[in-house]
Amino acid sequence: MAEILIAGGGIGGLAAALGLARRGHRVTVLERREVFTEAGAGIQLGPNAFRALDLLGVGREVRDRAVVVDELRFMDGTTGERVAAMPVGEEYRARFGNPYAVVHRVDLYLPLLEAVRRHPGVELRGRHHVVGYEQRAGRAAAVLADGRRITADALIGADGLHSAVRRQLVGDGAPRVSGHTIYRTVVPAEEVPRELRPNAVTLWAGPKWHFVHYPVSSGRYVNLAATRDDGAAEAVAGVPAGDGDVLAAFPELSGTARRLLELGRDWKAWVLCDRDPVDRWTEGRVALLGDAAHPMLQYAAQGACQAVEDAVVLAGLLDGCPADFEQRLEKYGAARRERTARVQLVAREMGRRLYHAAGPARRERNAMLASMAPGAMYDEVAWLHGREGFDPAVPEAG
Repeated sequence: MAEILIAGGGIGGLAAALGLARRGHRVTVLERREVFTEAGAGIQLGPNAFRALDLLGVGREVRDRAVVVDELRFMDGTTGERVAAMPVGEEYRARFGNPYAVVHRVDLYLPLLEAVRRHPGVELRGRHHVVGYEQRAGRAAAVLADGRRITADALIGADGLHSAVRRQLVGDGAPRVSGHTIYRTVVPAEEVPRELRPNAVTLWAGPKWHFVHYPVSSGRYVNLAATRDDGAAEAVAGVPAGDGDVLAAFPELSGTARRLLELGRDWKAWVLCDRDPVDRWTEGRVALLGDAAHPMLQYAAQGACQAVEDAVVLAGLLDGCPADFEQRLEKYGAARRERTARVQLVAREMGRRLYHAAGPARRERNAMLASMAPGAMYDEVAWLHGREGFDPAVPEAG
């Protein structure tokens, strides 16, 4: 049994805490906010995420809150035409071993939080803002904003896009601002006409913009997310946006999609950021996880999925009572770097080539997608959704 600190109490931090505690370690989660909670709106969970959540022991609880969709629809936002759809029903689940589902972020976060709170091996500490770390004599210490040091056998930096642990470990400066602004909200399903809320993830793609909607919270709400490549230069997160401003940002959106956008209220805006992949995730007894290690744009719908994968691999490699923490953490970084780097870069490319294509590129995209049979689509995502893509390293702990 070892003592392990985790900086950050988000999805990745809690998943890591749960995985490590289930391996017999004593885990302390240090969260800068007073209350452990999660902001945001809907997210998509591929089969790889459910495989990881099952290994963490919370797969059933997340499934109970999720909406398992029938297909992923791609619509031409300029013409309103249906371009293509990837069915994610029985054949898809048979191939990949799990469903494709959508949830509100809270419906992923709360099962992790509840499981962590039930586990005697985890302590949650709010108002503990980690600003750096120290290492000496085979121990790692989290340095807090108030000057205190908390020492353990290892420190995992799961402190997000603006990670203080990454800043010290990698030193690669501020995140890369994509120039894309996303507006998010959720609408009660009872306010949405039935014909506007199919059991699907629907994407409307236009030149330098797109709009996505799908049901969340067991179908009680509809998640709306509209993104504009507007050249935004300053990173903002969760700032209120006026209804009229959101509608004005998407003048090309019409028909069904426009009707849905007009139902949105209480919008919040984010300017999307990511970072370039890096080879260095560890230093001695300190390692990065989730957005601290590989922040990515939302276009591959894999940010949370990759964080819970990280947690499972990390926990597996730290199974038992290791004396060789540094070597095992290096193995964790080596096991995860290539896969997550590929997702980061693919997400950027998808935003450019698929989501926001214009002119001849738009027509080529539509023709390419329309020509693909479901089996060919499955082949394209197999590296990401399939069982062969995510290796949990060792069998599940009891």
